[in-house]
Amino acid sequence: MENESFYDGEGAFLASNGFDLYIDGLNSEGETNMTYIWLIVAIIAEVIATTSLKLSEGFSRLWPSVVTIVFYGVAFYCLSVTMRTIPTGIIYAIWSGAGIVLIGAVGWIFLGQKLDWPAIAGMALIIIGVLVINLFSKSVAH
Repeated sequence: MENESFYDGEGAFLASNGFDLYIDGLNSEGETNMTYIWLIVAIIAEVIATTSLKLSEGFSRLWPSVVTIVFYGVAFYCLSVTMRTIPTGIIYAIWSGAGIVLIGAVGWIFLGQKLDWPAIAGMALIIIGVLVINLFSKSVAH
């Protein structure tokens, strides 16, 4: 049996298997805002999880290990929600780029890790890349 689909008139093709395949990225402005809220929560949860992973000392400390597992679960769930409306490659670029920069900052500010000029320049390029994607890409709903 072939999957049938039809255009719903609001920016989405609805497949007979029940999945929405968005072609315009979003079907309403409210959904745009919620998608970015989910993405922000995913980024923050990933930063908390990765920081806790460092503090868990190879999963040898109980509470940092528990925080790591819980917050990675939260991060991946929130990330999966955003994938309903924004292309996977775009979400992953934003999520991983922001995560790299924030983890670098947390390591530097709270964990006493050193950042040399090449690391800072690389993070600046990541920030520029995320901005270019968000400001100029037609793949991201604005």
